[in-house]
Parts: sequence; structure tokens; C-alpha cells
Amino acid sequence: MFTQWNGFKGKTWKKEVNVRDFIQTNYTPYEGDASFLTGATEATNKLWNEVSELFKKEIENGGVLDVDTKTISKIDAYNPGYIDKNLEKIVGVQTDAPLKRAVMPQGGIRMAETAAKSYGYEIDPLISEIFSKHRKTHNQGVFDAYTDEMKLARKYGIVTGLPDAYGRGRIIGDYRRVALYGIDRLIEDKIQQKKSLEVSTIDADIIQLREELSDQIVALNELKTMAASYGFDISVPAKNAQEAIQWLYFGYLGAIKQQNGAAMSLGRTSTFIDIYIQRDIDNGILTEEDAQEMVDHFVMKLRLVKFLRTSDYNNLFSGDPTWVTEVIGGMGLDGRTLVTKNSFRMLNTLYTLGASPEPNLTVLWSTRLPQGFKDFCSKVSIDTSSVQYENDDLMTTYWGDDYAIACCVSAMKVGKQLQFFGARVNLAKTLLYTINGGVDEKSGVQVAPKMEKITSEYLSYDEVIEKFDVMVEWLAKLYVNTLNVIHYMHDKYSYESLQMALHDRDVFRTMACGIAGLSVCADSLSAIKYAKVKPIRNEQGIAVDFEIQGDFPKYGNDDDRVDDIAVYLVETMMNKVKKNKTYRNAYHTQSVLTITSNVVYGKKTGSTPCGRKAGEPFAPGANPMHGRDSSGSLASLNSVAKLPYEYSQDGISNTFSIIPDALGKCSENRISNLSNLLDGYFVQNAHHLNVNVFNRETLLDAMDHPEKYPQLTVRVSGYAVNFIKLTREQQLDVVNRTFHASM
Repeated sequence: MFTQWNGFKGKTWKKEVNVRDFIQTNYTPYEGDASFLTGATEATNKLWNEVSELFKKEIENGGVLDVDTKTISKIDAYNPGYIDKNLEKIVGVQTDAPLKRAVMPQGGIRMAETAAKSYGYEIDPLISEIFSKHRKTHNQGVFDAYTDEMKLARKYGIVTGLPDAYGRGRIIGDYRRVALYGIDRLIEDKIQQKKSLEVSTIDADIIQLREELSDQIVALNELKTMAASYGFDISVPAKNAQEAIQWLYFGYLGAIKQQNGAAMSLGRTSTFIDIYIQRDIDNGILTEEDAQEMVDHFVMKLRLVKFLRTSDYNNLFSGDPTWVTEVIGGMGLDGRTLVTKNSFRMLNTLYTLGASPEPNLTVLWSTRLPQGFKDFCSKVSIDTSSVQYENDDLMTTYWGDDYAIACCVSAMKVGKQLQFFGARVNLAKTLLYTINGGVDEKSGVQVAPKMEKITSEYLSYDEVIEKFDVMVEWLAKLYVNTLNVIHYMHDKYSYESLQMALHDRDVFRTMACGIAGLSVCADSLSAIKYAKVKPIRNEQGIAVDFEIQGDFPKYGNDDDRVDDIAVYLVETMMNKVKKNKTYRNAYHTQSVLTITSNVVYGKKTGSTPCGRKAGEPFAPGANPMHGRDSSGSLASLNSVAKLPYEYSQDGISNTFSIIPDALGKCSENRISNLSNLLDGYFVQNAHHLNVNVFNRETLLDAMDHPEKYPQLTVRVSGYAVNFIKLTREQQLDVVNRTFHASM
């Protein structure tokens, strides 16, 4: 037994790699309030001032401070880098200097070149030659295998945001394993896993897995080398809290040196870290001030995570997000809360360091959470608008009590499950293709298989629904086949060997499909059903606009007439998707999520039967369309809560904005009312809620005077963003959303 484990209880986790068992047998639930917390130390303030100056220079430099154009990024490619070595309690940056971005050409050399050029940099010609002539990339592999139909659907935006020109992400390594076991034990485990695959019939699946395990062992050795360059021996377990955080962070740091996935999430680390902190406090090694300082320095590093992105990518995922998602809280299957003092410390970083979009702090909400924690979460949301909430009571029935969230709303068991990220299809455009016989309404190109246009003077709901069903059937098949190509090639040319080294041998895979434009499509079908909708056709007979006579129920007002249509859309798309075979037999899931790309999707989509005009943004995620949820905040929440998680196991994103006075006239009332609102929402089996608490005037002032609001954070579809980093168009989209002035 390792001496580093002295004082820890339990047997199972010592015999096998089993972090959950370690947590369950060693953590200390905390049911008190936030009164024990401390503020930032002098070292933290000095260090954060240095980081803030770097962020300021980055903005002044056009959004990127520096790029290393001569190095192909890998786990051990760089010399050590520091912010201020004398002050840092937790060390390590992605390259050899903070905020210097790395080049990761394995995903696509053209993407890397374009991203560098957009900020005035030129990638070393040798790197370009290697990845153009000698080493195939993920992007090239995908386009070599795409069919013409796939390319067409992608071009005209009925299938959107695909991870075919950027890293797929959405994989969470169990970085806790590095701290608990040390690298040598993990390598030994991987060697045994590979040996277990010496079987009588070695087919393609076994060959692929054996090769992947070999790559995983290489990655673990590289991680050891990288940590050694900083002066740490992570071959053995961490012996104290500082080492536990450092070891865990090295695991994550190695992952973001190797991969630039669209979401590089952290996992579920707070309660794990608390076990080490509590042991050190009990042994007189640490004070509460020391503990907060270490957590602050850890979070500071997570705020520095950056990737080199193209302008097209930034339009889809605006504000430079990295989705360093950390889940906090929740309940154990045994009925004990998983809230610890470190759950409070993580949220407290939004005070010690100020508001921030990263890490993407995600509270797993249960009606059974301790009231002190509920109240602190509500206070933090009211003060910072930096926290998102997800329904733990709902998700534990699917994923147990050791799951985390990838990106925004995608749950997965840590170290046992991964997601094949699939972006989303455009439901609003699908409806227009239905009306126009598969012809794209913007370009006039035949994208879907040719079918009869709807030619009647007024749209008939029954006719539209019948043809829509056929169109969705076609789209689902095309969509899954497209994702199969993408993920086959990503495994082949840009495999996440370190993240997968921190998983079990046999993982549960999901094929994470998604839909955009849900509320546009639901309102459009509602208008067709309950009002009279007359298509306005151009010379080619394409419906390019619509006249609406009469009123119709609008999604977001707790009206089953239209809410049932939204449910129908979610269930129908999922059922169609499930008919199609997936790569590596991945389990079909679906999200209702857009990120900030609701603006881009709106641009690509013509006028819709609900009255939305061509080019206007969609609502984000599962949200009602801007201004249409006019019956108050509770009615809006109730509509979204009806969407079934069973058919959307990749998550249902809802972004909620309310003015402070609507929550109450004093701080105490606001905290109580927000806690009660969250309880009432989630008890209906709703899945997710972003909470923004501010006045529209604040955002308008920030648009005109960004220098006054360097850390103004807003929650958007599934993540948070520095408001001043959004494009003006996206800022206006946020400003124009519904701000609830009443409950």
C-alpha cells in the first residue's frame, strides 16, 4: 500500500481503479452555510492582477496574445511556463507562456493555417508541408469519405456546426485517477487491459482497441515527462492536497496540450479534492485560508485555457469558450449529499477572483440539497450570473452519482462513458424543405430528395405534418451517417489517447445528435394549425415568406396546444435517429442546444411560418422565441420543463434572464425566491437552467463602454461568456431576449 494513502479508508478502490468507491468511503458531507469561507490571500490578489493584465493585453492585441507557430502541440512538447513562479501554488500552462496559443494540426492543417492568419501569424512552412503531404488529418479523412449529399447538407445549413474541421471534444478524462493512483499504477493497469485482449479471434474491433491502448500507454508516459519538467514526480500518488490538485491539473493540462476539442471539460473534482484538503486540515497541515488559496490558483489556471480558432468557429461558438465544465454538489445514491466545503470554495472563486465564464461552474441541483448550499448558489447567481444548474434528481436515475457534464448539458459517467459529439440539425429549415419539396429556400438548390412542393394557397397542418415526417426520416439517416464518418476519422487521425487513458478499457459510447430551431418550428406548426398561414412564393414557386391571419399559441406560455407540438418534435427526431446504425454501436442521444450559433443558424434560414423573418436569430437551445413568452417567468419555465429528457439524454438547454427586482426587493428575499424557483422548476423533471440576474440597461452600457465591464459574465445557451467578447450582433441578440420582469 502507498504511504500517500495513510488515513484513507476502504479496500475496493485500492485493489482496482475505482475513484467513486474512494470518494464514497472517504468524503465528508457538509450541510452548513458559507460562513466558514475566507477571502483572497495577498498572493492570490497579486497573481490575479498579473493574469488580469495579460487578459487586457490579449483584448488589446485583437483577441489573441501570442501563438507558437513552430511547435506541433503534444503533451510534452513545451518547456515549462509560469505566470509568476514565486507566487503560484499550482503550476503549468498550455505552452511555454500563459495565453500563448498552440498549433494542433492533426484535426486539420487548413483550419490551423486559417486560424493563425486571422490573427496575423504564419504557421511554420515545415508543419504545413508535413500535414499537407505526409501526415493525413482528421479533416482530410472526413472529406475523403463524405458523400455529395453530406457536403450539400452541410453547405446549406440543414446539418450544422459539425466537428469535421475542429476537434470534437466532449470527452472527459478521469483526471482524479492521476492524483489517487499515480501514473505508474495506471500504466500497469493499461498493460493488463491490453493483455486481456490476447483472444482467439482478433477482429477489427480488437485490433483497433489494442492499438488505442498502446497509444494510451505512450500518452501516460508523456504526461509523466511533462510533469517532471515542472519538477514533479507524478509516477506515484499525491501525498497531500496541494499535490492532489497539482497531479489532477497535470492530467487535465496534458489533455489540452494534446487536443483542442470544442469542449474540454474538467469533470467532477471538487468533492474528490475536499477529501485531501480535509485530511490536511485535520492533520494541522492546512488552514482554511490555505485551502481557498490553492483552489483559487487552480481555478486561475483553468481561466487561462485558450485554443487557436478560426473566425467561422468563433461565429458558431462566440466569446472564446473552452467549456472547462466542473460539476458541483448533487446527491449520492445512498441519500447523503455530495456537497462538501470544497463545493463552496469552488463557487467562492467567483468572489475571490471575480465573475468569469470559465471554468463553466455547474451545480447539480436536487430538492434535497442542504439549504445552506442552495442559498449560497442562489446568492452567487444573483451576484455574478456565472452558474448553470442541472437536475441531479433526474440524471442520477440515468447515470448514477459519479457523472459529470461535458460542454454544457451532456451527462456522462466519469471515466466510463464518452460522447461522439454531433452538433445539430436545423428543424426550422427542415420545415421549409418540407414546404418547398426539398429545395433550399435561400439558394434555390435541391438539397433534400425531390418531393412534391406544397402548392395550396393556405398551409394545411395535416399535409405539412405528413410530409414533414418523411423529410425528418431522410434527415435523420443522412445525419447519423455523416456522424459515423466524422467519428471514424477522428478516432483514426486525431485520437484522444491521454483522455482515453483515464477511462476504463470498455466504455459506453453515445452518438450525441442535436436539434436547433425547436421553438421556431413549434411556433410555425402552431401557426399553421391554429391560424391561417399563406405562403408568399417567388417565380420558382419557392415559399420565401408567409402571411399570417389570426393569432396562434406560442411556445413559452405554458399552453399545451403548442407545447405538445414541441414535445412531438423532440420525440419524432429522436425516434427517427434511433433507426440508424451508429459507429462503434454508440447509443443514440439528442440535445436541444445551440450555443451562440442560434445567430448563425438564423442567418442561414429563410422566413418561417411563425412570422420570424429571413436571417433573424433563432431562440437559443430550448428557449421560447424572444419576446413570445409573455405570460411571466414561471409559464416560460413550465413550457420548457415539458420537454422529455428520455428523448433528449444529451441535454435540454434553457437560458433564463430575470431582473433583480422581479426576485424581490431585498437580498434575502431574492435568494429565497430563486432557490424556490429552482426547486419548482426541477421538480417537474426539467433538465437545465442558465440563470442571469441583471437589468437590460447594464448590457446596453457595456456595449458602449466595454472598458467598464472587463469581467461582466452572461449565461448563454449552455455556457457563460464575457459579454464584451461577443460580436455586436450577438450582444444585440442577448439584449433582445426576454428579461422577465415578473414571476
